[in-house]
Amino acid sequence: MIAIVKYNAGNIQSVKNAVERLGFSCIVTDDETELKSAEKVIFPGVGEASSAMKYLKERKLDVVIKNLTQPVLGICLGQQLLCNISEEGNTKCLGIFDVNVKKFEAKEKVPHMGWNNLSNVKSNLFNGIATDADFYFVHSYYAEVGENTTSICNYINPFSASMQKDNFYATQFHPEKSSKIGEQLLLNFLKM
Repeated sequence: MIAIVKYNAGNIQSVKNAVERLGFSCIVTDDETELKSAEKVIFPGVGEASSAMKYLKERKLDVVIKNLTQPVLGICLGQQLLCNISEEGNTKCLGIFDVNVKKFEAKEKVPHMGWNNLSNVKSNLFNGIATDADFYFVHSYYAEVGENTTSICNYINPFSASMQKDNFYATQFHPEKSSKIGEQLLLNFLKM
């Protein structure tokens, strides 16, 4: 069973629909036992960092997520919350990835919205995906590039488009909105 973390964030239903389209059953839950016993956990989200972390802490899900041992995939806000600190609400996050989340300087249009390609790709999440493939982004904050960065996107400045540390994987882009290549990436994660 695939568990999708239920918390104070949007976009969870479209992730659930994408997983089910690929032939996997999943549940949306904030139950500690269900999250711990799931084969894989997806931590998606569109929303605001401080209110999302407040919800997680109130339910002790911050501790549960940090201690998961199965493959975990953070998406968009989910990736950002796996970092140290977010400038959005000056929020202390989960600290899996040792980088901070910063707000784009408005040198160009913010949020970064639309299709963009990646460079320096190095993760089995991208197996079977062309190196020049475009993914769909919608975000005003970004994770810095660091030792856990597995691909880089350049918009205003370079940032972590994807990350990995141990069993934790994450993408800033939305695989569930990235057409066939996004489906391939989700399938790669679900088959791990």
